[in-house]
Amino acid sequence: MSCGFLVLDKPAGLSSHSCVSRVRSAYGLKRVGHGGTLDPAVTGVLPIALGPATRLLPYLSGSKTYQGVVQLGLRTSSDDLEGEVLARQSQPADLDRNAIEQALDAFRGPIKQIPPQVSAVHVNGQRAYQRVRRGETLELAPRRVVIERLELLGWDPASGQLELQVQCSAGTYIRALARDLGAALGVGGTLASLRRTAALGFTLAQAVPWQALDLDALAGGAPLPELLPPLAALTHLPLQALNDAAEQGDWRCGRRLQATQEWPPGQAVVITTPEGRWAGIASAREGGSLQPKLVLDAAG
Repeated sequence: MSCGFLVLDKPAGLSSHSCVSRVRSAYGLKRVGHGGTLDPAVTGVLPIALGPATRLLPYLSGSKTYQGVVQLGLRTSSDDLEGEVLARQSQPADLDRNAIEQALDAFRGPIKQIPPQVSAVHVNGQRAYQRVRRGETLELAPRRVVIERLELLGWDPASGQLELQVQCSAGTYIRALARDLGAALGVGGTLASLRRTAALGFTLAQAVPWQALDLDALAGGAPLPELLPPLAALTHLPLQALNDAAEQGDWRCGRRLQATQEWPPGQAVVITTPEGRWAGIASAREGGSLQPKLVLDAAG
């Protein structure tokens, strides 16, 4: 049974949905899902879950890391280079690295961020981008996000481009960060390019290139990329092993376990077989018990 994660280094020009479709075809599976949608123009880490591992997506770490280039002096309808140009503005002569560093301070930590008009945010049951395509202008509510780390990697005054590294919570739009940083500097800004270097606990070092999923090559005998085991994605959660075959039988039947240590109520706990293989996810309860929430190979 195929069960695990494929970390894809997504190329530009492909949607996340297209990548999932290719993985389904390559592995011959219907049960495939991705974590953390990437816009077509964005490259980098796209974690894809196969088989029962799809049930783990809600339990993965939500933090993501990006490296991107912001073009100052330009505003667009989508807050990236894909949109319609709304305004161009020359940068002030005194705009330097020091001024940019000072402006970045306001975006570190918890902030309120208004998503881009062209985004997947739901507005009255429809995606924002669908309504924008019909000519609507939306009033999107600000959302709380956390910029855990924001570093200026480079600044080129000649081109008006600056390079950033951003580690942030789920739901953060780097396009909106580029837009708001440009506004804070008084010149406007838009995202010129973006690459995700880490997501859901996976990094580029674990990623496979798109070419590894070439269907013609696979049909000719090329090997499928090896999947990462489910436990590789769960290192941020506490773990408890089943003691023996009897306790494993109880777990498979959905019976509560006794916790080997005290965890706060609601804490997700990874359960493994006595041999160390993934067996599911439990939720800690008051009184020191573990309630099965996700059971692999359930009995009955």
